[in-house]
Amino acid sequence: HVQLVESGGDSVQAGGSLRLSCAASGYTYSPSCVGWFRQVLGKEREGVAAMDSDGRTSYADSVKGRFTISRDNAKNNLYLQMNNLKPDDTAMYHCAADGLSGSSYDEVPYFAYSGQGTQVTVS
Repeated sequence: HVQLVESGGDSVQAGGSLRLSCAASGYTYSPSCVGWFRQVLGKEREGVAAMDSDGRTSYADSVKGRFTISRDNAKNNLYLQMNNLKPDDTAMYHCAADGLSGSSYDEVPYFAYSGQGTQVTVS
């Protein structure tokens, strides 16, 4: 079965950077659309970024220009480079996979598969 495992979360000061990674296993094909969403305890899931197999990306306005999503199809790995972090970025970050081709960032929370998450805290 498909399994997604995130890593790279940490506590950082505002203005700092982090790079999140997501390792996928169990796939017999490269998923069409992958992405990241985040969630603060007690709040709705929030889509952050999405990336299609052809490289097209979409981002939430709140992270545009600061976050960059990338993927390594050969390794089935997904990444999220986060720069100029703000306290409002504090959340559990989850990677997700197997969305429909052309999905937007706000659809990422509804993708077929997601991981347990990695915590990012910005103070």
